Parts: sequence; structure tokens; C-alpha cells
Amino acid sequence: MEAFLMEYVFNSRTLSIVTIIIILINFLLAVSLIFLEHRTAQSVWAWVLVLFFIPVFGFFIYMLFGRTIYNQKIFTIQEEDKVGLEHLVSEQLDALKSEELDFSSAVAEKHRKLIHMLLYNNQSFLTVNNSVQTFTNGRDKFDHLLEDIRNAKDHIHFQYYIFRMDTIGKELYNAMLQKQKEGISVKILYDDMGSRGLSLRNFRKIRELGGLVEAFFPSKLPLINPRINNRNHRKIVVIDGVVGYVGGFNVGDEYVGFDKHKGQWQKARLPHRRDTHLRIEGDAVKPLQLRFMLDWNSHSTRGNMVRDERYFPAVESHGNIPMQIASSGPDEEWQQVKYGYLKMIYNAKESIYIQTPYFIPDQSVLEAIRIAILSDIKVHLMIPDHPDHPFVYWATYSNAGALVDMGADVYIYENGFLHAKVMMIDDELLSLGTTNIDVRSFSLNFEVNTFIYDEKEAVQQRHMFEHDMKYSTLLTKDKYKARSRWIKLKEGFSNLISPIL
Repeated sequence: MEAFLMEYVFNSRTLSIVTIIIILINFLLAVSLIFLEHRTAQSVWAWVLVLFFIPVFGFFIYMLFGRTIYNQKIFTIQEEDKVGLEHLVSEQLDALKSEELDFSSAVAEKHRKLIHMLLYNNQSFLTVNNSVQTFTNGRDKFDHLLEDIRNAKDHIHFQYYIFRMDTIGKELYNAMLQKQKEGISVKILYDDMGSRGLSLRNFRKIRELGGLVEAFFPSKLPLINPRINNRNHRKIVVIDGVVGYVGGFNVGDEYVGFDKHKGQWQKARLPHRRDTHLRIEGDAVKPLQLRFMLDWNSHSTRGNMVRDERYFPAVESHGNIPMQIASSGPDEEWQQVKYGYLKMIYNAKESIYIQTPYFIPDQSVLEAIRIAILSDIKVHLMIPDHPDHPFVYWATYSNAGALVDMGADVYIYENGFLHAKVMMIDDELLSLGTTNIDVRSFSLNFEVNTFIYDEKEAVQQRHMFEHDMKYSTLLTKDKYKARSRWIKLKEGFSNLISPIL
């Protein structure tokens, strides 16, 4: 009996010590969240709740999903290249201040403050000699991309968040393999989590021929990735330094949809994606090339890129569209693309058009949209009609419903999954790229967007929005109020955890 009591006391003390250690670890993590890491108050409270209500598992969830990489030097550039870039940026800033900058259009000049902001904080220099082609049909986009790959004369730089080795993936792979056989330099960068199931082994033939392939933030162990929450969501292709692609399309059959060559819908594992992408010619290809160079050098094990004339050739373009390429990521102090969205919303005088698969804006963006609605600016928002990620969808639906109650027009797209990321104001200025209207894109993922100062391109985007309205249902106040209690419960829970979605 005495031995039993001693063992009981020992076990109780051990349990108490373990409990105290767990509480202490949770406390220290909570303190680090509040005082040491660069976070919003919403994110801090969400993680504190996770740590205290799920003490043990919360710790592992935090280690996988919660750590920040703010101010880490992930992307590097040669000092001589940095000097050249800083010189170009300082030249444009000086020209802006002295009112000598060539804007090329009245729209660009009207939005000189936005240009200054992106230039000053993001080194997003303005280019004015660009032509763009917009794609909303995946087959058309990939047909043009395949043609450009087959016509490549020097190099192909290829970067996607999702790369699937399905029908379209194999088409692109085989086209790049053929170019590598011809002696054209091929570099491929894919995101390790976005392209789950893909590995360097899938690119064996290209690599054996001298092509270079890298994964962004690869997993250290199967199913365990310490950077699972910080993904490279960018989609960039640069060919010979003269043609660039950027936008929302990933590489997968679900983005192809109807194959006009076969007269049938492409078979895919996921529902068809409706997206928007750009093909660019002109000096705007140079910042896309620079962005690829930085991303590549951050993870390359060999073949680091340095500034070379072959990557940044002089281009002859008959276009006259002014545009900036802005990028953002969790390593930076400023959320540049989000700031660009905010500036656009505050600059709007008549209308705002937004297409996004996820509408979970932080407080600053939500307040800006509310102010626009209250200022008699017509807000049009389009979101998907079904979940891609359940919690994300119900938080999106809740935020959209709140705007409907204020007077915004919200459309629920029903012809596949809406994956486009577009914002346009006043038929004159638009932003298009990889950035969703959500906290993840603003502060966790690595993103890239174009800011285009051109009435013709802006009106074209409005027409595309209006075309999509034919396949959408208007979310009315009555319809939103009639939602079930179960949906309200899902919305409430999704909103609670939205800062960490």
C-alpha cells in the first residue's frame, strides 16, 4: 500500500511538472507572438487561442503553420545588379518629383501617387512601351505559351505554384524538353506544396540534358514542411527576355477546360477553373525576369543567375501601355500588392470591379471598400459558387454578404470555379496577377501583380466581368438573410479563424 501511494505521488508530481512545462511553453510562445514577431492583432489573438485551447497539438500546429520569416534575407541580388536597379529607381523618383517623368498616358499621370508608392517601396519601375494580350480561356493561353516555347531562341524561365504532370503538364514538359535538346537553356521552378506529388525525378530527362529544375521551400521529410505556410504563389514565364506571362493560371487540366482541338472538355481531377492571365511584350518583361532571377537564386543548388544582356535584351515594342510589376511576400516589411489595392480603392471615383476566389480581406481593405460604398461608389464583387477550401469559402461568403447589406452588387459565379484575381476602377486602372483578396496572399504567400494604367485594357476587363455575369447569380439581401442556421454557424467559425486561414 505504501509503495502504491509513493508511486501515485511520484506520477502525480511528474504529471504536474509536465503540465507546468506545457503551460510555460505555451506562455513563452504567446509572448513571442505578441512582442517579438511582426503580426497583426487579429493573427496574434487567433494563434493565442490555438496555443491555449489546444496545448500540445497547438504547439506543433504553430511550428508548422505559424512561424514567420519576416526580415529574413531569402532573395539576394548581385551588388552590381543592385546598383543598376537602384539607379533606375532613383532616376524615376527624381523625375517624378521634378515632374519630368514620361507617363505616356493621362491615366498614368493621374495615378502618379500610386506609381510613386510602388516605385519607392517595391522598386517597381514604370515601363510605358508594353503590349498585352489577355486570356480567360486556358486552352488559348497554353496554346500561345507552347508556341512561344517552341520559338525560343536562347532561354526559357518557367515558374508555377502548381505544376501537374497531366495532359497539359506533359505538353509543356515535352516542349521544354525538346528545346533543351536543341541547346536552349531551360530553368523550371515549382512550389513544393502547391505541386504536391511532383518531384525532381519527374524532370529527369530535362536535367540529364543540362536543364535546371528546383523546388521552392521543399519538404525536409514526407508530409512535413517547416515552411508549409509560406508558399511561392507566383506564376511567371519569361522567354528570351522579350515575352512574359503572368496571372492566375496554374499548370493543370482543370485550367484548360474545353479543348477546341479535340472538341471536348479536358478531363481533370478538379472542377474547371475560370481564370485570367497576361502575355506581355515590352520593357515590363524586364521586372518579370528580375523577379524570376531572385526567386531562382533563392533556391538553386547550381546555376545561380547574374545580370546578363541575354536576360535583359533591348526590345522593340509597338505597344504604349504603362504598367508596373509589383511583388510581395512575408519576408518584406510592406505588403506592397495590398497597398496597391488600397490605393486603387481610395482613388476610385465611380466604380470598383473585383474578381477573386477568396474574399477574406483584412480590416484595412474591408474598411476601404465600405468607405467606397458609403461614398456612392458602385462596388461589384464576383466570387465562386462552391468551396475550394471549406472554411475559406464560408468566410468569403460571410464577407460578401456583409457588403450586399451595404449596397454592393455581389455575383456568385456558377460556370466552374472562379480563380481570377482582378481589380479594376473607373474604367482606367486595373491590377491583375496572383494575389487573392485574403490575408494569406497579403502577408503569407509570395505574390506578383501587374498594375496597368490604360483605359482600353480596363474596359476590356469590365466587359469580361459583364460576360461572366451571364453565368452568375446575384446575391440579394433576401437570399443572404434566408441562409440556414448551419451556414451561419459555419460562417461564424470561419470568421473566427480567418486571420490564420
